[in-house]
Amino acid sequence: MSARRSTAATLLTLAVATAALAGCSQKKDDKASSDAVKVNATDSACEVSKTTFPAGHVVIDITNKGSKTTEVYVYGDGDKIITERENIGPGTKATINAEIKAGSYEVACKPGMVGDGIRQKITVTGDGATAAASADPRLVSAVAAYRTYAQEQADATIPAVEAFAAAIKAGDLEKAKSLYAPSRTGWERTEPVAESFGDVDPKTDTREDKLEPGQQWTGWHRLEKSLWADAKIGDEEKTLADQLVNDLKDWQKKIPEAEITATSMANGAKELLDEVATNKITGEEDRYSHTDLADFAANVEGAEKAYELLKPVAAEKDAELAKTLDAEFESIQALLARYKQADGTYTSYDKVTEAERKTFSDAVNSLGEPLSKLAAAVVVK
Repeated sequence: MSARRSTAATLLTLAVATAALAGCSQKKDDKASSDAVKVNATDSACEVSKTTFPAGHVVIDITNKGSKTTEVYVYGDGDKIITERENIGPGTKATINAEIKAGSYEVACKPGMVGDGIRQKITVTGDGATAAASADPRLVSAVAAYRTYAQEQADATIPAVEAFAAAIKAGDLEKAKSLYAPSRTGWERTEPVAESFGDVDPKTDTREDKLEPGQQWTGWHRLEKSLWADAKIGDEEKTLADQLVNDLKDWQKKIPEAEITATSMANGAKELLDEVATNKITGEEDRYSHTDLADFAANVEGAEKAYELLKPVAAEKDAELAKTLDAEFESIQALLARYKQADGTYTSYDKVTEAERKTFSDAVNSLGEPLSKLAAAVVVK
């Protein structure tokens, strides 16, 4: 055979092999797409393509066909959050990778990100043990370590919030102000776990404009308004301080019950970045105290902790993703460090210029995009 014919034959063989591999890849992608649970969210409906599917790894493909930004949740008993995705803009799509055990659940779409949502009942079948049984032992260890971390953060929060409450009950306005941000650190680092208990977050961390009809305003932000906007501490504030301590002790006790998986850790890390993008960058979260950067830093720290625990598996499956995440976390931490004072506090957010806020926003978006791929990189297959 001539060299030219040999080269041609080799190229033909490579072309056929490439086509075959592409065909296999396409079939695999098509199968993954057909296996996904599709949710079409509108301003008045929440259409779920499958109301019964097997337990284990579940892909939920969401399309917001409405005119309002929406959220999609999978709720268990007592509105316990199994998985979620917030801030899905009109005309945009989102994908959730989750591990869901056998049982009965509800999918809720929340147009405008308010209310109980438009709900659809679903049933997840099987014994729910398949994913756990086949899990990479490194992921099992990561989940155990993250649960320990979440418990440690809750345990550390209680004395911090007790000190904050004590200052309020003593009528010491300035001391209470100084203890407000530190009392929130553990919560902000593990907020997705805290939010998974549907009855805790509304009592402790709701802002005034997010109250549901008939809901009493309690928690950190109610006290924040009294301390900064009203500059007063009365009997009501003292009662609310005690209630905040008790509600957070309830959260502390519930950590062992939290549904934590490798994918929920990854999704939680992304949720923490979304929380920064929607509430901290805008200055909405701590609108009276302007301690937004302290919450921002805690959110980033919590997201990085989840990533670091998952990194051994993620780096093996997607080395480029891990490399990108390493660089982006380093970059955003360096940016935050520029605003950290010698006493450990952060620059008051009302002193941060619009140009600087844009820099923060760009950094969060730059990290958020690759972080959204972390869950898929740790899926058990």
